[in-house]
Amino acid sequence: MTTLSTWKKAGAIFLLFAAMGIAAKAQTFNSLVSFDGTDGSEPEYVTLVQGWDGNLYGTTSNAGGAGSVFKITRDGLLTSLYSFCSQPKCVDGEYALPGLALGTNGNLYGTTAEGGANGLGTIFEVTQTGSLTTIYSFCVQPGCPDGSFPNGGLVQAANGTLYGTTAGGGANGLGTVFRISKAGALTTLHSFEGSDGSSPAATLVETNDGDFLGTALKGGVGSDGTVFKITPGGKLTTLHNFGSGGGPYPWAPLIQLRDGNFYGTLNGGPSGGGTIYRITPSGVFTALYYFCQQSGCPDGSDVVAPLDLGTDGNLYGTTVTGGNLTCFGGCGTVFNFASTGKLTTLYRFCPEAGCIDGFSPTGGLFQATNGLFYGTTTLGGAGRDGTIFVLDMGLGPFVAFVRNSGKVGQTGGILGQGFTGTTSVSLNGTPASFTVVSDTFIKATVPPGATTGFVTVVTPSGTLTSNVPFRVLP
Repeated sequence: MTTLSTWKKAGAIFLLFAAMGIAAKAQTFNSLVSFDGTDGSEPEYVTLVQGWDGNLYGTTSNAGGAGSVFKITRDGLLTSLYSFCSQPKCVDGEYALPGLALGTNGNLYGTTAEGGANGLGTIFEVTQTGSLTTIYSFCVQPGCPDGSFPNGGLVQAANGTLYGTTAGGGANGLGTVFRISKAGALTTLHSFEGSDGSSPAATLVETNDGDFLGTALKGGVGSDGTVFKITPGGKLTTLHNFGSGGGPYPWAPLIQLRDGNFYGTLNGGPSGGGTIYRITPSGVFTALYYFCQQSGCPDGSDVVAPLDLGTDGNLYGTTVTGGNLTCFGGCGTVFNFASTGKLTTLYRFCPEAGCIDGFSPTGGLFQATNGLFYGTTTLGGAGRDGTIFVLDMGLGPFVAFVRNSGKVGQTGGILGQGFTGTTSVSLNGTPASFTVVSDTFIKATVPPGATTGFVTVVTPSGTLTSNVPFRVLP
C-alpha cells in the first residue's frame, strides 16, 4: 500500500486534536436500522447531521420512488418525516441525495436532484417535525440559466445565506454556483465554462477566510475535474486540475483542518481504487494514500464520501466497494487514516451472505456529540433497502456548533448532551452569557474580548470541550 511521507507535515494538528479525545478502545460496530421501503430506501451519498434535539437527520433517495427525510434517535428509533413527490407532478421535489444542512434557526435545508415546478430540482426547508417548504424550483426560464440538477448539498455561511451548486444548467449548461436566501431569492454566482470545471456534485465548504472551496466532477485542463475557490461575490479561481497524477472524479466535499489545508477523497488513482489527498489554500496538491494496492482491495475501493475528523485526531471515511468479496467487487469498508499515513480498515461490510449489516456505503461518517460515529449503507440490511449503523471507537462526548464562527455580540448554538444544570460556558477562557434551551442545545453569545479557540461547557456531569475551535470574526 502506498503512503506519502509529506502527510507527516500535518501531524501536529492531528496530535493536538488527539490530546482532546479519550484514547480509543477496541471498536464496536452495530447496525441500528434496516430500511424497508415504507420508511425510506437507499440513503445515497447522505451524511447524517445532528439537530437541536440531539437526534440525527438524513435523506433517502428512493422511498416510494422519490426519496424521503428521516429522523433517527441515537439508539436507533427511526421516524420518516416526509416523503417526496407527495404533491401532484412532484412539485415538492424527488431524489434527495446529499443529506441536510442544519440552519441557525433549527430547521434543516437540502436539495432534490429532480422534481419541483419545472422538474429539474428544488431547494427545500424542513422542520424537525417534518413540515416541508419548497423555497426554490430550478430552471425558471428556458435554458435553465439559474441551474438544474442540484446534486450537491447546501452550506449556510457565516452571513446566514445558503450556498450550493448545480450539476447542470447555467449560461453554458455545465453547472453553477449559487447563493440563496431563506426566503428563496437565488443569485447565480458562477456558470462553469468547462475549462474551469463542470458538473459539480459536492457540497461547498466555507473556508477560514470566508470564501468557499468546492470540487467539479468533470472539466478542467485534464478533463477529470477540478478544485476551485469562489468568493461570496462570485470570483472563481481554479486551484487544481485533476488527471495528472492524483486521480480523477472528485465526488466528495472537502474538509478544512486547523493547519489551514483541505483534505478530501477521489474515486480514482493509479489502481483506480481511490485516493485520500491534501490541497493547500494556494492549490498545492499531495496524494496521501492510494486504495486498492493489493489484490481484491481488502482496504476498500471506490471512494465517493467525504472525510470526517474524529476527536481522536484521525480522519474517518467509507469506501463503496472492496473489503469482503461477498458482493461483486466487494461490499465496502469503514476506515480511519492517521497523521502517520497509516490507514486502518475498521469494518468490512457483509462478512456473510445476506448482508444483514448492509453494503455499499456511499455516504460519509458523522461523529455525533456522544462520541459515536454514525453512517449509512445504500443497499443491504434486512429489508434490502439500506441501513443506518453506528461505530463506537471508545471516544468521549464533546460539544459542537450549529455555526463555528461569529462576531462579538452574536448568539450561536451549541450542540451536545447533559446540558440541564450547566453552570458556565466559555470561549477560549472568556466567560460567555448563555441560555440552556434544552438538555441537548444551548444558546451562547460571543463575549467581548473573546478570541478564536475552543468552547468549554461545565455541566453537572463534567466539562465538555468543542471538537473544533470557534472562530471569532472581525
